[in-house]
Amino acid sequence: MLTRKTMTLNVGPQHPATHGVLRVEVELDGETVISAKPIIGYLHSGIEKNMEAKTYTQAITMTDRMDYLAPMSNNLVYVMAVEKLMGVEVPLRAQYLRVIMTELTRLNSHLVWLGTHATDIGAMTMLLYAFREREKILQVCEFVSGVRMMTTYFRIGGLAKDVPEGFDTRVKDIIDTFPAKIDEYEGLLTENKIWKNRTIGVGKISAEDAIKSGLSGPMLRASGVNWDIRKANPYCSYDKFDFEVPLGKNGDTYDRYKCRVAEMRQSLRIIRQALEGLPHGSYISKDYKIAPPPKMEALKNMEQLIHHFKFWTEGFSPPQGDVYHSIESPKGEIGCYIVSDGSNKPYRVHFRPPSFVNISALNKLVKGHMMSDLIAIIGTTDIVLGEVDR
Repeated sequence: MLTRKTMTLNVGPQHPATHGVLRVEVELDGETVISAKPIIGYLHSGIEKNMEAKTYTQAITMTDRMDYLAPMSNNLVYVMAVEKLMGVEVPLRAQYLRVIMTELTRLNSHLVWLGTHATDIGAMTMLLYAFREREKILQVCEFVSGVRMMTTYFRIGGLAKDVPEGFDTRVKDIIDTFPAKIDEYEGLLTENKIWKNRTIGVGKISAEDAIKSGLSGPMLRASGVNWDIRKANPYCSYDKFDFEVPLGKNGDTYDRYKCRVAEMRQSLRIIRQALEGLPHGSYISKDYKIAPPPKMEALKNMEQLIHHFKFWTEGFSPPQGDVYHSIESPKGEIGCYIVSDGSNKPYRVHFRPPSFVNISALNKLVKGHMMSDLIAIIGTTDIVLGEVDR
C-alpha cells in the first residue's frame, strides 16, 4: 500500500529571498506547499524596551531603525503620538515638509521593494533601475538631515531644522523626472508575459480575509478595500491635497504590484502640491518647554539659555495617560501606543507595525501554491524584519 509523505523544508533565516532574517518552515507535498510557518525573532533589536530608558526626544532615534527603508514614517508616527499626548500644535510649514519627506520615503520604500521583488522572480534589471532613482531620494534625505538612512529628522513639535536653500530644486527634479522612470518600469514588467505568469493568481487573498487578517496598505487595497489613513483620518494637512487611492480587484501578487506602482505616481502628485504650496514660517513649535530654542537665541538671551539647558539635560514630562496614533506608512498602518507615568521618559512604548501583520498572513497566501511561488509571495508582503523583531 502506498503512503503519501510530506517533507518539511526550512527556508532562511539568511536566504536573500526572505528579505532579512526570516525563517519559514515549509511543509511540502512534492513541490506543493501544504503550510508555511514564519519563524521570527532572529533580529532581537529590543527597540521598544530601549525607548523606555531614553527621554521622549532621545527615543526618536530608535524609531529609524525599525523600518530602515521608511525612517521618516517611523519618526512621524512616534512624534505625532507624543504631540497628541501633550496637545502640541505643529506649524503648517513643518506639516507640509513632513508630508514631502514621508512621501519621498514612500517612494524610497516602494523602489527597494520593486527592485528586490523583481529580482526574486528573475527580473534582475529592475534592481539597477530602482536603486538608480532611490539614490536621488537618499541624496535629498542627506541634504536636509545630514544622513542618508537613519535620518531622525522629525522632532516633537516640528522638524530638527528647516530645509536648506536648494531643497525645492532637488525635489522638483525628482518629481519632474520620476514619471518617465515609472513608465520605464511598467514597460519592463506590466505586460511582460513571464512577470504576469509568475504573479497573476499567485498569493491571492479576498477582501474579507484581508480584513480578518488585519492587513493594511497595499496588501489590503490590492484586494479592493478602499482604506487609506491619509484619507480616512487625515493628518499633517493631507486633507488639503488632491490624490487618489489606487485599488486592485483580485488581491493577488500582480494587483499588489500595480497598486504600489500607482501609489508612486500619487506620491509624486502629493509632493508637487505640497512643494508648490509650501508655507513660510516656523519649522518647529515656539513652546520652548518641548522644543529647544534656536542656538543663536540661547547664546544671546539668559532665559532661552536656561530653556536650552533644561531641554537637553532633562527633556520634558508629558501628563500621565496613554495615547495611540497611527499613520499610513509605505507598508500599511503603523501605529504607536505610549503610556506616560508623568516622568521625562516613556513608561511603555509599543508599535503596531505593518510588516508583522503582513508576514502573519503568509500561511494563508501560500497554501496550495508551488514552492517557487513562495519566494514571489514573501516578496509581495514587503516586510522589513527590523519592524517585525522590535
